[in-house]
Amino acid sequence: MGSKWALIRPFFLILLLHSVAIYLFTRGFLLTRTELSAYSRCSDLSHSPCSALHNSSSHDDRRCWTKPAVDRLVIIILDALRFDFLAPSSFFAEAKPWMDKLRVLQKLASGEGSSARIFKAIADPPTTSMQRLKGLTTGGLPTFIDVGNSFGAPAIVEDNLICQLNKNGKRVLMMGDDTWLQLFPDHFNKSYPYPSFDVKDLDTVDNGVMEHLLPSLYKDDWDVLIAHFLGVDHAGHIFGVDSTPMIQKLEQYNSILEKVVDVLKSQSGPGGPHENTFLVVMGDHGQTLNGDHGGGTPEEVETSLFAMSLRSPPASISSILELNSCKLDLDGEKICIGTIQQLDFAATVAALLGIPTPFGSIGHVNPELYALSASTWDGQKMGTNNCKSWSNLEAWMQNYANTLCINCWQVKRYIDLYSATSVIGLPSEDLHHVAELYAQAQTSSSNTKKSTCLSENGISNETQDSSASVLQLQIDAYSNFLENVAKLARSAWTEFDLILMAIGICFMLVSLSIHLFAIGRVNIVCGSFYAVSGICAYPFSLFTAFLLVVIRAASFLSNSYILMEGRVANFLLATTGILNLRYSVRNGKFSKDEFVFLLINIIIRFGIGFGMSKQTVGSTSLNAQYLNILGIYEGHPLWMMLLEILPVIMLSLLAIFLYKCTLGISCWGYLKYLLIMGSSFSYMLISVHWVSESKLIAMSTVIQDIGRNLAPRIVFAVGLGLLVSSLLSRILGLKDRDLNPIASLTISTVSMLSSWSPTILILLGRQGPFVGLICIIGAWCIVRAEKEQQIKSKSGTLGGFAISPVHVTQWNLLAVCLFFYTGHW
Repeated sequence: MGSKWALIRPFFLILLLHSVAIYLFTRGFLLTRTELSAYSRCSDLSHSPCSALHNSSSHDDRRCWTKPAVDRLVIIILDALRFDFLAPSSFFAEAKPWMDKLRVLQKLASGEGSSARIFKAIADPPTTSMQRLKGLTTGGLPTFIDVGNSFGAPAIVEDNLICQLNKNGKRVLMMGDDTWLQLFPDHFNKSYPYPSFDVKDLDTVDNGVMEHLLPSLYKDDWDVLIAHFLGVDHAGHIFGVDSTPMIQKLEQYNSILEKVVDVLKSQSGPGGPHENTFLVVMGDHGQTLNGDHGGGTPEEVETSLFAMSLRSPPASISSILELNSCKLDLDGEKICIGTIQQLDFAATVAALLGIPTPFGSIGHVNPELYALSASTWDGQKMGTNNCKSWSNLEAWMQNYANTLCINCWQVKRYIDLYSATSVIGLPSEDLHHVAELYAQAQTSSSNTKKSTCLSENGISNETQDSSASVLQLQIDAYSNFLENVAKLARSAWTEFDLILMAIGICFMLVSLSIHLFAIGRVNIVCGSFYAVSGICAYPFSLFTAFLLVVIRAASFLSNSYILMEGRVANFLLATTGILNLRYSVRNGKFSKDEFVFLLINIIIRFGIGFGMSKQTVGSTSLNAQYLNILGIYEGHPLWMMLLEILPVIMLSLLAIFLYKCTLGISCWGYLKYLLIMGSSFSYMLISVHWVSESKLIAMSTVIQDIGRNLAPRIVFAVGLGLLVSSLLSRILGLKDRDLNPIASLTISTVSMLSSWSPTILILLGRQGPFVGLICIIGAWCIVRAEKEQQIKSKSGTLGGFAISPVHVTQWNLLAVCLFFYTGHW
């Protein structure tokens, strides 16, 4: 008993070290942010230090926190709009084929002067669509762990822009990506959603948006219109950026935007429905040249934003916009490009529409975007405090400073509540620092008010000239506070804690060292009781397996490994097959199992290559490219017949194989025949299901409905029944207690195959039988090779479960390869 516990105790230590390692690593990697349930309301402003500025301004029944600068807002989202899709090619060192396709927006930005502007919009990772929509509407920072919600987005429960629009009487019309309905159910007055996850479909969503967009612009039943196109994102995923479909999509968008602008301008006259409409065309994130996004590379986080007011602001306001990077476009016109953080979008839009900023927003009202609508306020020269007459620039700066006062107050109260209620708060020293900055900004505001509220008769020309400078100091103080809060939030919610992650990895390495030591002790003890030599009987195999595992582990550190994992795993699997074949040849016997295993590996390699190809429409084991040499081209009758017949033939071979395996079971007599009948019936139904989907055979509607809808449900039900029967037989069976472990394992394996294989095959589609045969043949080769090796080493006696480490590695690599072979990427 003492020696038993001596063997077990190290594994408790390993469990403890593993737990500590995982905890420390996840604390540094899986950053979390507590979502607060508080919501902003119009009445909240009365409790802020900015309420005096609010009350002293001109009274407006529409005013809530800020005076509305625009009446209607059109937001057109072009998913995955890279910065170089919109910016002129003159801003880049080298012109690319996909540049300068959105010429209509470039001409507006250069020709409309200060009423239209292109921005480089910087997104915060993760750059998946769901997280970006969440960040754009809440003004917060989604964390990396939110990526898990990308394929099943839950409704946003924290305060957001759409909720504020809804609560403050703004009618919202949405069309396009159905993710909006998942995030904001029951928030739209009218919506036209289209499914978004079929990335091979470039046109359904876009065509649906085009069908409703232009007619909706003539209607007056909305205040905010959101149109979300997906074609560019899908074209990138399937074909990449440098492709003909991508260029065609951009040219199509250029045509659509040209029509949208024409409609808005034609309706923008005095009294027209778009007299005071604001147009925003933007991307939610960028994409790499391969069409991927989600990470934090410049290609992924840099997207575009175009904004245009249908009213031109006063000429003096244009000085606010001259801080941009300016160059000449293709027509020789001067064009300036600004920069905006997507974090600032919610706060800026809320200020433009005059609604409360979402409670969790930490964004900064962007001065350039806010200045585009400067012409929409009446009586600007009267100012906001009636202390003196204002120039257009001074009036705008005072208005913007008042808006920033509200902006800072909102961010400060959010940070205070978050720190008081969150389990994982923010560092106290950082909170103290931002509190000091806020106090300095408020002091600056008081000083500015005093300096600008001198009597009108007592103001000298020098004082009037310095008013803008005084207001600029106040704006800078507010901006400094907001920038520091954003920096603090990013460090807490989006920047990995590398120290904790490194400590976690160190604990894991220590636990692995102890694990190896414990395995060595168990091997020595077992060697004294059983006629086995253990894993140490395979020194070369142990070294090879260890080297392969190290190579595979090191591969995860490469950022391109996401794209190459299947091929790397296949290369390592082929390496093990070649080593085993070489070993058998050196021992004077050519192993047919190892040779067959290498052939299977070649098939898997081609299958993974088909799955990686962006031009591949589906994952099949056949490809017309390799049949062209035989004169068989895609669409050829023989090709179509092969696609229909071969899966059924392969399915029949699988059924025969499973029948022979099940028939060879020496016990569980009643269960054996139940498994044979159930699996055979399921395989027949799968064939019927595929035949009913065939275009080669004409069938009645009733038969097609049975094959397509009823047959799969019966297959699932039969599989569940066989699984339950196998479990009950295993639990209640008494005869198998005397079986040796190998026989018991064989029975369990065959029963699981019979129960699960039909369900898995019908889910895999027509490629299922190919995958099943490759999996079974590969597994059979590994088992046969290991059995022969154990016989040669005379380790296959009682307790001889110690097998070659290379074969253990082969099982792992084969599973990884099959994952990618089935079309996963």
